[in-house]
Amino acid sequence: MIIALVVLLLLCPCLGLVGWAVWKAADADSNASPAPSASARAVPPALPSDAPTPAAPSPSEVEFAKGDCVVNEGTEDDAELRKVPCGPNTYQVLLRIPATSDGDRCETLAPQATANYVHDNSVDLFDYVLCLKKR
Repeated sequence: MIIALVVLLLLCPCLGLVGWAVWKAADADSNASPAPSASARAVPPALPSDAPTPAAPSPSEVEFAKGDCVVNEGTEDDAELRKVPCGPNTYQVLLRIPATSDGDRCETLAPQATANYVHDNSVDLFDYVLCLKKR
């Protein structure tokens, strides 16, 4: 019984470290290659602006939350969202739905949304949907 207890006490921290490493690797993958899914209501490309774009986004620019405003610097099929100050021709995040890649949920949870963005990660836990409204 003592041997089993010692093995258990050694095994638990190791499993915790492995889980943390997998979580960090999946998080790094999600930041490197966000892949929107095709849906009926996708974000159209934004108008080009004269403002220079940063070379590498900071972590605060990668995380989108309710109230943030974004523009799409990609295409409708391969959206690349970037946080910007709220203004004309931007999209405001009405709702962030975690752990799903079902863009149709915006129709029921945020009916005032005019577009959505689906972030589909290889680890389903890190998927999310942004319900967006054109400003």
